[in-house]
Amino acid sequence: MIWSLWVILLRSIKALLVQDLQWKKILFCSLLLLCLLPLVNTAYALIAGILFSLFLGNPLPSESSHWSKVLLQISVVGLGFGQSLGAVWEVGKSSVFYTLIGICLTLLVGMTLGRFLRTEKNTSLLISFGTAICGGSAIAAMAPTIKAHDDETALALATVFTLNAVALLLFPFVGHLLHLSQHQFGLWAGLAIHDTSSVVGAASHYGAEALSIGTTVKLSRAIWIVPFVLGVGWFAKSNQKVKIPLFIVGFIVAAALRSVLPQFTGLWHLLTSISRQALVVTLFLIGSGLSKEVLQRVGVRPMAQGVMLWLLAGGATLEAILRGWIS
Repeated sequence: MIWSLWVILLRSIKALLVQDLQWKKILFCSLLLLCLLPLVNTAYALIAGILFSLFLGNPLPSESSHWSKVLLQISVVGLGFGQSLGAVWEVGKSSVFYTLIGICLTLLVGMTLGRFLRTEKNTSLLISFGTAICGGSAIAAMAPTIKAHDDETALALATVFTLNAVALLLFPFVGHLLHLSQHQFGLWAGLAIHDTSSVVGAASHYGAEALSIGTTVKLSRAIWIVPFVLGVGWFAKSNQKVKIPLFIVGFIVAAALRSVLPQFTGLWHLLTSISRQALVVTLFLIGSGLSKEVLQRVGVRPMAQGVMLWLLAGGATLEAILRGWIS
């Protein structure tokens, strides 16, 4: 009799848990659909995703992670339809010099901070590389080259991902506080924020011109993943193959199509608008990935290194822009 009662109780608990999970999925998908509405911007979507994950838990973690990457790449390609190839070339060409200088200085300062804080060597390099170039993409490209363990990669990714979420909310606030022009903010976001998703999220919240400049400068930074990983691979005698991120190629192709087929302006404008709203959905999915487990995984030393390096790089870049050294 007692055993039967226990079986009934356990089955009831299981049914409630399943029902609770279903309600979470329904609510999660409902919020996801709301992000398709033009009145929802990237900041609201990110905050909603973070709060949902921290208080209710993401009911679709693997799906969210997969589709956030896919939608980000599609969105970046779509944004290419919003600007001409000539504009992309001019911004990219003018940013090459200070992009390279910034990457080298960030790597140098990052590794120095890592030694000072006694952060594990591979983790320190991955955090520095992710901050210097392209966040998660750079970390994912560098990790196999230096034979980093899964826990070292996870620490670096969690550190950079957490700071990305902060940047999305902090950068527009600071930009408005300092009355940065859209051109200045686009440069600052493109040079100082880790991931492409966070750059386009923060810049799109600031304005159309900021989004155009920020995306182009950021993609110019991302291209440097290849030569730097090849250099480290040669030094470490690694045979790991490096691939150019295809979404960068897609962005350039989209800008080229807009330039050679100006008669389809209406179509290019529509595709750009869809891409911007897709970014809102992407930011909700990215925010929902910031779980309690991710925050607990980040150690004190890696986070301290990541925060200090990010503040130094972002502060120095902002000062250079305000003084007119970067324009």
